Amino acid sequence: MHSLTVALDVMGGDSGPLVTIPSAIMAINNLPTLKLTLVGDEAAILPLLKQHNCFEHPRITVLHASESIAMDEKPSAALRTKKDSSMRKAIELVKAGDADAVVSAGNTGALLAISHYVLKKLSGIERPALISHLPITNSNSHALMLDLGANVFCDSDTLFQFALMGAAMAEEVDGKESPRVALLNMGEEDIKGSDRIKQTATLLNESEELNYIGFIEGNDIFSGKADVIVCDGFVGNIALKTCEGVAKLVMSKVMKIIQDSKFTRILGVLLNPTLKKIVKRLNPDQYNGASLIGLRGIVVKSHGNATSSAFYNAILEAVKEVERQVPDKIKSKVELGLLKRS
Repeated sequence: MHSLTVALDVMGGDSGPLVTIPSAIMAINNLPTLKLTLVGDEAAILPLLKQHNCFEHPRITVLHASESIAMDEKPSAALRTKKDSSMRKAIELVKAGDADAVVSAGNTGALLAISHYVLKKLSGIERPALISHLPITNSNSHALMLDLGANVFCDSDTLFQFALMGAAMAEEVDGKESPRVALLNMGEEDIKGSDRIKQTATLLNESEELNYIGFIEGNDIFSGKADVIVCDGFVGNIALKTCEGVAKLVMSKVMKIIQDSKFTRILGVLLNPTLKKIVKRLNPDQYNGASLIGLRGIVVKSHGNATSSAFYNAILEAVKEVERQVPDKIKSKVELGLLKRS
């Protein structure tokens, strides 16, 4: 296999290098064809590389950046004034062709703004979208959902493009033929929802490029009924954060119940292998890595509070998208879908 290079915004996220550097080492050790460019403050990066015995690793390059973008910084200010930030320099590596993808756990708004400005949109795309994997009842599969927060309001044409991009991701990254596309709504009946949602449903129904199956409600997001779930960024972000909160609540309640009495502790020991599988399946860390699709480059957004294992999973997502040449496949899917509409 050919080698590929991923640029990491080392300074992004709540913990910065304390999380991103161990994740980088993990990725280098597990992926022999991977090269990493660590972008950030050398004074913070180099001691951690020495600590992990990777100071002069042949597949790790350090690119110094004198600035970083705070998690609460305004995206417009970051775009305008932080031209030597770790986030911007990492994205510019993709633009220049010196990296195949970028991964950042930094300020989401800034990442969207800078990526949009530096990389530009694919031809035919009105707005990029954040997309991520979600667990479903079938433990061997998962669903994709978009938009997860890049666009608060979307008209029917934009949602139609999201459906095309999501279907391309499901086909190329997940290997699903004719993925089932659903529109997230307040009910499954045709009469439910806003005029915008109904107009989008009409467009999806008329498309020859999509396997549209109709509306889906929030309680069926994890049912496996759909491979791609489409919504605007406001709804998608709230749904995603709610789901993550519920998953953590369930795990904490289960752990508390196990510790309630001697009997439940014994039962917990007996059920430990099964419980570990359930916890692993529900743990949001393994689904960390929302992709900003619709751009002329691969950008993966990690949670700001991601653990090392979660950030590592975001790197894996970036690698997978590079190997599948996702931007090119999305471009082809969207162009064909829009052409058949005209």
